[in-house]
Amino acid sequence: MESIQYFVDLFLHLDRHLDGLIADFGNWTYLILFLIIFAETGLVFTPFLPGDSLLFVAGALAARGSLNVALLFVLLGVAGIVGDTANYWIGKILGPALVRSGRLLKPAHLEKTHAFFEKYGGKTIIIARFVPIVRTFAPFVAGIGAMTYWKFLTYNVVGGIVWVGACLFAGYFFGNIEIVKKNFSLVVLAIIFISILPGLVEYLAHRRAARRAPAAPEEG
Repeated sequence: MESIQYFVDLFLHLDRHLDGLIADFGNWTYLILFLIIFAETGLVFTPFLPGDSLLFVAGALAARGSLNVALLFVLLGVAGIVGDTANYWIGKILGPALVRSGRLLKPAHLEKTHAFFEKYGGKTIIIARFVPIVRTFAPFVAGIGAMTYWKFLTYNVVGGIVWVGACLFAGYFFGNIEIVKKNFSLVVLAIIFISILPGLVEYLAHRRAARRAPAAPEEG
């Protein structure tokens, strides 16, 4: 129960936690942020880590002078690209065995990601950057067999740059507007909800279509 409360507090008050991190670790904060973004995109077992909201808050703190926004853009862009690359190769090498085991990966997460690939093809790697959970599973599924590496790499680089740039600079330009500063927790919740919404809608539509599909006739 305490761990759940901790994660809720972490997500809702990322600005305070990140401020404390900067005060405690100084320039080492850049490495910590790099590792968080790498893990959130690169390790298929950590989709719960903050991504969009963390980038937004980091951008807002950069606007206050606590962090360097250009350095953040480069480092976290690299973290997102390298993370997806690592995730792709985890899927390529270990994916089939992990899926067969059924112990470490939630089938619902894989189903949602497969639905994205069915609809968007290779562009899933870019679109998924803005959808939590799908963002973590998309490169994994691509590695299992949905995409060749060089095609994946192109989408990966474009998606990583667009995602980090959009979230980071949104925080940089809008995070310190007075009404946003006074309602920062609500803004973070809105970011999380908006980023989850497309994946939720897509998943529900996919499930609805599957239920309406006629059952295959039994072979006599």
